[in-house]
Amino acid sequence: MFDWEDLRHFSAFISQGSLSAAAKQLGVDHATVARRIAALEAALNLKLVDRRPRAYVLTEHGRRVGDYAEQMTQSSFALEHFATAGQQQVAGEVVLAAPPALLGSIIARRLGQLCNHYPQLRLKLVGSKSRASLARREADISIALARPTEPTLVASLLGYLDYRLYAAPGYLQSTRAPRYIGYDQSQAKSPQQQWLLEQTHHQPFVLQSNDLRIQAQAAAGGIGIACLPAFMAEEHGLQATGDEAQTMSIEIWLAVHEDVRNTPRIKAVTDFLQQQVKPLLRL
Repeated sequence: MFDWEDLRHFSAFISQGSLSAAAKQLGVDHATVARRIAALEAALNLKLVDRRPRAYVLTEHGRRVGDYAEQMTQSSFALEHFATAGQQQVAGEVVLAAPPALLGSIIARRLGQLCNHYPQLRLKLVGSKSRASLARREADISIALARPTEPTLVASLLGYLDYRLYAAPGYLQSTRAPRYIGYDQSQAKSPQQQWLLEQTHHQPFVLQSNDLRIQAQAAAGGIGIACLPAFMAEEHGLQATGDEAQTMSIEIWLAVHEDVRNTPRIKAVTDFLQQQVKPLLRL
């Protein structure tokens, strides 16, 4: 019989696409993931990956075993969801995944009231620009900039986040030609970047970053104009520039797995988000 932990590591490798990404998800080093995959191959007497100089590539057997591993992973999550759904006390850990800017500027600073009310509740905040999979228990609750598509999720629209062009007051008072701050290539297809490129007529950026808070800090330092939500501009003392009609909006969605949405600890956090975050967004 194979070791279930070996299968879990192999499943993480498939879902993440590389040894290093799987190791990061599991909290181990990449050598451990490689060793676990080798052990699973030995136990099953199957070659699951082709070991190439820079990557592991799944074999046909590896893809088939991966399908079985995914089914078993989903079954284990379903069992865990079923077991936790019967809990009555607001206690235990809740993992919340959301874009880093929302977590830092809106959510984190409002959590004191929630934790004071539920002293046995433990929170883990995961700032991520990519969408966490609730079905795979990468998070219990997610806030995303687009409606989730996983069929087992219950999603609700929190509201709309408006973006405008902002800069430091001193920069706006200068007579220099406008300079712009934008995302790097990793966020090239984001709605914010596409809208900003339209506003700037594809002018080269004076500074690029994949982190919105870094962009805001750079704007506050007077380097140029950034596309930001109002709450972040206010946080950094920035002023709007351009016509008030120059605004873009992004949907903000709250999602939770259908099997645990009524679990007391999950419901306590989702209710809190509805009460504390929703009023800050445009409905």
